[in-house]
Amino acid sequence: MAKVIFKRPEALTDKQFHYCPGCTHGIIHRLVAEVIDEMGIRDNTVGVCPVGCSVFAYDYFNVDMFQAAHGRAPAVATGIKRTLPDRMVFTYQGDGDLASIGTAEIVHAAARGEKITTIFVNNAVYGMTGGQMAPTTLPGQKTTTTPKGREKDAAGLPVKVSEMLSTLDGAAYIARVSVHDPKHILQAKKAIRKAFEVQQAGLGFALVEVLSTCPTNWGLSPKEALKWLAENMIPYYPLGVYKEPAEVK
Repeated sequence: MAKVIFKRPEALTDKQFHYCPGCTHGIIHRLVAEVIDEMGIRDNTVGVCPVGCSVFAYDYFNVDMFQAAHGRAPAVATGIKRTLPDRMVFTYQGDGDLASIGTAEIVHAAARGEKITTIFVNNAVYGMTGGQMAPTTLPGQKTTTTPKGREKDAAGLPVKVSEMLSTLDGAAYIARVSVHDPKHILQAKKAIRKAFEVQQAGLGFALVEVLSTCPTNWGLSPKEALKWLAENMIPYYPLGVYKEPAEVK
């Protein structure tokens, strides 16, 4: 009898992803789903979707899901967690949703120490709406709204979300990871699990920032996009754990 060594996690539905070829949202979805399965929390988990490329995450995660207004996922998650404190609640948000229109929501959720987990996908661009400059767009990076590259004097500098949130007392676990190669994918999974464990232990707010690719809006092939992430995003957004409670070190 054949041994199954790889299969779809139970925390993912069988619906085909709508993401562009080479987009790493699919990898991140799978990592979250694997963690949910391995922790045995699928029947007790509630997710909150953003507005953006992952707006249809409710079709993909096989757990209870809510759809939030643009940028408001942390507020929705707060309401769910406070009403149903025994649930494991996570938000899944992109950089436009979280770091632009949703900046106040994520900052104050972290400051209050809300016992939720946030998966923050940073691909340095607005994906769904056509590749415009995002708060995380790198200096000099070309987008549809910065055709000559992001200029500091006109558009300021990128928001470093992990560094910013790690200064808040209510934040318990803040980490930045990447999914551009197998080694870093495994590291990302460990960080995502730790973020859920922090919530499970009631230690406070947890966020994992995941550096991700957007080949379509970067104008690169999937392979080129992985290289661009490693060579350009990681130097500007260093990987690592920015804050961690002693209980889960």
